[in-house]
Amino acid sequence: MHDHDADDLLRRALLEPGASAAVALRVGNLPLSDSVTVVFHGRRDLTSIQTYVALGRHGTGAALSADELLRVPCDLDLGDAEDREDAERLYAEQACAMRDALAAADTVLAIWKEPLEDLAQAHVEVDTRIALGLDLPAHRLLPTALVAAERQMVVAPVCEARTLAEGLPPLGIACIQQDVARVYPLPDDPETCLEDFLGRAADHAHRMADALQRQEASVARFLEISDFDETP
Repeated sequence: MHDHDADDLLRRALLEPGASAAVALRVGNLPLSDSVTVVFHGRRDLTSIQTYVALGRHGTGAALSADELLRVPCDLDLGDAEDREDAERLYAEQACAMRDALAAADTVLAIWKEPLEDLAQAHVEVDTRIALGLDLPAHRLLPTALVAAERQMVVAPVCEARTLAEGLPPLGIACIQQDVARVYPLPDDPETCLEDFLGRAADHAHRMADALQRQEASVARFLEISDFDETP
């Protein structure tokens, strides 16, 4: 995972017709995702060198469909390069930052799995779908998430949108349960984070129950003062 110099990375180029290019970087030995492939894609008619992450190992000439690619808004920025050699150096630095971010996030997510099962008292599955079908409070970093279906709870690595020229993107672990969502810093203790989140989710559920009860009482009083008669 740590032997990708500029030349090695550039040899993975996936050339496309027209003024465009895609470069693939494979990241392996991940505890949950096993391996993922980062695809940097640039075109002359785009304003950025966009970053995508796909599950599995994909090499030169591989064809990936749109539903296999997770768009991650951490794009390459080679604008400060003075020449080709400098661009290769910047590319290698930024690609390594992306690789390190993915490895760190997947490792931390694996550490969260057991505490999540213990505290949620539910079976936890590893979900590798690109589309989870819910709104997250930040951008997804990996096509890998933990799902406790019985508790309707999802835990996923997230990041902030920024260029890789700014260094390792800020990372976190997002917890989502119905209408409650919160992002915790990546290095934080998972048990403490989960206890905090489950407490917040319980408080939210109580507030919603109280609000529903109040609404029902309000409707009942409204019907009472309106002399509503339920008899046919």
